[in-house]
Amino acid sequence: MSDNHRFADSNVLIYAVDVDSPKKQIAIPLLLTGPLISTQVVNECSNVLRKKFQLDYTRIAEIIDNYLKTVTVVPVTMQTINIAWKMGEKYGYSYYDSLVIASALENDCTIFYSEDLQHGQVIENRLRIENPFLSS
Repeated sequence: MSDNHRFADSNVLIYAVDVDSPKKQIAIPLLLTGPLISTQVVNECSNVLRKKFQLDYTRIAEIIDNYLKTVTVVPVTMQTINIAWKMGEKYGYSYYDSLVIASALENDCTIFYSEDLQHGQVIENRLRIENPFLSS
C-alpha cells in the first residue's frame, strides 16, 4: 500500500491524459504522489478513454501501464462490495461511488481525490473527500 494513504478516483486519471483540459496540470502531479486506485478505477478510466477519446485498446493499455509506474492498484473483493453497500446506505452515494469509497476505506486511505463527491466530507471519521480541481 502507498505510504501516503491517498486514493484517486477515475477523473484524476482521465484528466491526466486530456490534452484539452487545464485540469491535466493538477492531475499529473497528484498521480506522481503514488496514490492507490482500484480495479474499478482502471475499468472506469478504460471505458472513458475508449468512448470519449475513441482510443484503441492498445493505446489504452499503454496509458494504464504508464499509470502503474506510480500508482498502486487494489482489487475489488466481496468484502469491498459489502462495505460499499453499507456506505451507500449510510451516505446516500451511488453504488459505484460507494464502491470506490469502500476501496479507499478498506486500504486505510485518509484522503480521497475526486471531482464527483462532496468536497470536504469526512467518511467514517477517517476518509476526507478532496476535490483537487476546485480552483481550475
